[in-house]
Amino acid sequence: MPDTMTPPPSHDPALRVDLQAEMRETQVGEVLAQLDRELVGLAPVKARIRQIAALLLVDRARKRLGLQAETPTLHMSFTGNPGTGKTTVAKRMAEILHRLGYVRRGHLVSVTRDDLVGQYIGHTAPKTKEILKRAMGGVLFIDEAYYLYRPENERDYGQEAIEMLLQVMENQRDDLVVILAGYADRMDKFFRSNPGFRSRIAHHVDFPDYSDGELLVIAEKMLEGQNYRLSEPAKEALAAYIGARRTQPHFANARSIRNALDRARLRQAVRHFEDPGDGLTLDDLMTIEASDILASRVLTQEGRLDPQPTAGDTP
Repeated sequence: MPDTMTPPPSHDPALRVDLQAEMRETQVGEVLAQLDRELVGLAPVKARIRQIAALLLVDRARKRLGLQAETPTLHMSFTGNPGTGKTTVAKRMAEILHRLGYVRRGHLVSVTRDDLVGQYIGHTAPKTKEILKRAMGGVLFIDEAYYLYRPENERDYGQEAIEMLLQVMENQRDDLVVILAGYADRMDKFFRSNPGFRSRIAHHVDFPDYSDGELLVIAEKMLEGQNYRLSEPAKEALAAYIGARRTQPHFANARSIRNALDRARLRQAVRHFEDPGDGLTLDDLMTIEASDILASRVLTQEGRLDPQPTAGDTP
């Protein structure tokens, strides 16, 4: 059988590619730096994204020197609990892929089962086709992807969407990257039930939960972005809140902290409204006090702290 492989170009020691120059030209380094600024912790995730970026950068350099190869498979799986930064990382991944020339547009289309699967015969195909059309040239992010497959319901139409996705992931991988996301154990079961997906996923990235200290830093960054700050007693109260909230059901890492801060801001506003004193200073309007945190039922329930009823007392 004749050898059909394309021979590499003749070795020329004068041919060189400066990867650092490639980084500057594509601005991939800036995207990675932005990811570092945006997300606290997540060292293993950031390391894996840098590895993928390095692979693609070298692949680009090889092409420049005439070493043609098949486009690498770029579909990914992001596993971890809610609120661990999966969507943010997917956005930055889309930017990296675009800057390196692996997708045309670099946008992210984020969907769930309801965006893809219809409720009656003939409804699923047009819904899925529309989503795929919107995502072409970028990244399709499917959150809680395991809900596409519901074997317990024989009248479920998720399998139709799965078959369409698999076909596009294989035949149009030069124009679309798919990222499947969800809880690690459920995603593993999903892949066992749908081996076609597992065989098309090149990169599996696991997102760890944030530590209590990391969540406190995240909270301060969130407040800083809205021109708020914590007093020192409030910081101590929030640290206690984080420890208590983590033990409760439906804890969603940074998402739960964001919700808690929204309620703290509400309590602060009600506190000032009910007792404006002689007027409010800039510092008054910017500072979250301990009482704004301690009023949460997360801390007052079951005798964790002596309840001190205040306006806006919600979890």
